[in-house]
Amino acid sequence: MKIPVIAVFDIGKTNKKLLLFNEHYQVVFEQSRNLAETKDEDGFPCEDLDSLSLFVFDTMRLIFSNPNFDIRAVNFSSYGASLVYLDENGQPLTPLYNYLKPYPDKLLEQFYLNYGGKDEFAYKTASPVLGSLNSGMQLYRIKYERPELLDKIKTVLHLPQYLGSLISGKLVTDITSIGCHTNFWDFSKNEYHQWLIDEDLLNKLAPIAASDERIKTSFEGHSFDSGIGLHDSSAALIPYLISFTEPFVLISTGTWCISLNPFNASPLTKEELESDCLCYLQYKGTPVKASRLFAGHEHEQEVNRLAEYYGQPKSRFEEMSFDKTLLNLENRELKEEDFSKQDLAVFSSDSEAYHHLIWNLIKKQKRSTQMILNGSNVNRIFVDGGFSKNSIYMNLLSLLFPEMEVFAASMAQATALGTALVVHQSLGDCSLPSDLIELKFYSGK
Repeated sequence: MKIPVIAVFDIGKTNKKLLLFNEHYQVVFEQSRNLAETKDEDGFPCEDLDSLSLFVFDTMRLIFSNPNFDIRAVNFSSYGASLVYLDENGQPLTPLYNYLKPYPDKLLEQFYLNYGGKDEFAYKTASPVLGSLNSGMQLYRIKYERPELLDKIKTVLHLPQYLGSLISGKLVTDITSIGCHTNFWDFSKNEYHQWLIDEDLLNKLAPIAASDERIKTSFEGHSFDSGIGLHDSSAALIPYLISFTEPFVLISTGTWCISLNPFNASPLTKEELESDCLCYLQYKGTPVKASRLFAGHEHEQEVNRLAEYYGQPKSRFEEMSFDKTLLNLENRELKEEDFSKQDLAVFSSDSEAYHHLIWNLIKKQKRSTQMILNGSNVNRIFVDGGFSKNSIYMNLLSLLFPEMEVFAASMAQATALGTALVVHQSLGDCSLPSDLIELKFYSGK
């Protein structure tokens, strides 16, 4: 008998995955692939849309030909700040420009001069000034640098919705992608920002659809529901919003460690914006206050340095247990330091060095997370992703938040799971399981 499943494409910058979830939201099939990047017309690395589309179609054929599964729904999650520009026939006109591509200073100044200045604009759009990482600025750049291209653009989609359109054929915009530091959304008015109207660009954006919309679709003779796609950080929050009613903060750890507080409705302050705080929109359309820290990247760089210095495999540090005697916590200093400049010769062992690295990261994490805790009644912190499995990280985090209940959360693929949950009704009358998330408590007292 075929197993009813929801298929989710989870598209990261480097790793592209397909996962199948059964009715209990267990992963029953998984396939991943790394795709080679291409380059845009300026020689800057970017996602190869053709290869990505082929991966989607080839993988769809693979799962629909598998006799073990009954595909009830397909949905997509991917990274944000990436726009696809379609012509009147729905075909991409450009490469998928990389959000890390440098933005022209002169054009940036022109934009903010015309629209109230950086501080005022950042306040209204609940996002720091990030250049190409504000995806709306990519569209603005096309208007002024390549007006002949703008004339050919019929529809602009964010990447998750473009992937969804490959299967459903429907061109829509999703609120989680709009709310991902795009400069499109005016959080003070809960609508598109006026600049899109002034620049005659609003008509290029596809109509907004509900994040949990299911589109009746067929693919090579198979009928199923298609979701419209979600921004990955917002998708990762969904299992927690569904599972817990008490206020919480989620620290989603990876290359970026993103603290997400769905229970803080206070407007962003100038200080918060300058400290890399922003707001997302969660799948129900309400703001989520967030702060970002590049801690996963820093950790990876420094573990490479430690492994080379001590002649140890990197896996040694991943498996290391917490030993508080290696840190002088009685006289703990919360001043943040740049560990990359730390002389490793001062440490008696690789264990002591690694503990000090994590302590340094946790001090930064304390500041980053505290900013979005202010003004809310949260008393729980959930940590998921790579650092949730790091006992040194978790113990030190609970030490710096002694008034909080700190939990390491584990589940099968948080982003993909959240993306599956929004199309749950495609599975029929089955109820949501109560054990989606496994928690491990850490006490800093």
